Amino acid sequence: MSEAANRSDYIHRSLHYSHELIARQSVTPEDNGCQRFLSQYLSSAGFSCKHYQVNGVSNLIARWGSGPSHFAFCGHTDVVSPGPLEEWHTDPFTPVFRDNMLFGRGAADMKSGIAAMLAATERSVHLMNPHEYSFWWLITSDEEGEALYGTSWMKKELDKQGIKLNACLIGEPTASRSSGDTIKVGRRGALSGSVVVRGKQGHVAYPGSCRNAIHTASDIIQALTCHRWGAGSADFPGTSLQITHVDTGAWVDNLVPGAARIAFNVRYDAEYSNDSLVALLTSLIKNVSPHTQIHWSRPCSPYLTKSRANDCWLQRCERAIVNTTGKYPLLSTAGGTSDGRFFDSSTQIIEVGVPNSTIHQANECVHLCDIITLEDIYTDILQGLV
Repeated sequence: MSEAANRSDYIHRSLHYSHELIARQSVTPEDNGCQRFLSQYLSSAGFSCKHYQVNGVSNLIARWGSGPSHFAFCGHTDVVSPGPLEEWHTDPFTPVFRDNMLFGRGAADMKSGIAAMLAATERSVHLMNPHEYSFWWLITSDEEGEALYGTSWMKKELDKQGIKLNACLIGEPTASRSSGDTIKVGRRGALSGSVVVRGKQGHVAYPGSCRNAIHTASDIIQALTCHRWGAGSADFPGTSLQITHVDTGAWVDNLVPGAARIAFNVRYDAEYSNDSLVALLTSLIKNVSPHTQIHWSRPCSPYLTKSRANDCWLQRCERAIVNTTGKYPLLSTAGGTSDGRFFDSSTQIIEVGVPNSTIHQANECVHLCDIITLEDIYTDILQGLV
């Protein structure tokens, strides 16, 4: 079989894999057979595959090779809920090819990315040296949710085995217009907080006998939102804080509320750590109301992968993108958090994926060319290891 014919076969596999994965309804934390589907092909390619069920979450850890250089493909098979079905042109879990697009929940985030990884692995792994490299697949069904028992759990499993990843390539949708135009080399940190303000309930006609919890909450909100954060850097956008919810319970127009709850979220740059940010925010809140209760949740540390002199995966990914598309990618740290936050600071984390313009939306879709281009990028990265 000619190289062109062989490559064409792999391209059809990439689209086929995307179709098969989307057809499996896998809303967080369900996997619905996606990982078993992947392991069939990975096993045929020489991987040792192990499946784990952890508190309702499905995790796949697959390994090829026994070499000292460890790298991983990382991703998730879970998707967000499709939302109102009447907003979809077709059933969200019945993948449809139309007008050179693939429609379905997970088409962009990130089942086409996993499909491209699988096709690229099949095209490349037989060329690699199993005594030089250890090639891992780390796939979870708990990325879109709380992410407590997914990639974080698998990272701990690798730690138990003494495995330290040199690099991790994550297939999240990172592109703006076409696959390869933007890659993520880091993410800002994130922290959620809630403040419970206690006042004294009373009648609005007698304000002297009560303490309005909303008024105190308003002062706290002003202290939080008026704080001047740094402008950030070329690597990270500046820190920002957003109030996400205010709750005072049932409303009565002649009643001064005796309690209020404020919820907020902070996205922060490398100037702060989780501890230093908590200390700063606590000080701002306590200066307004010393006895206010504060609760913290969903901490996500920032991370950044920079170019390095030896074994540089950033340069390797850039070179693969240029070889495939003829253009250099934009390096970005914008957007939300990703599972890259769970790995050690010594691990090079690079995210390369399809365009993200329709993720989490009705009629989520991706152009077929973007799937094929992404597969070629991943293939070039892997074959650069030969």
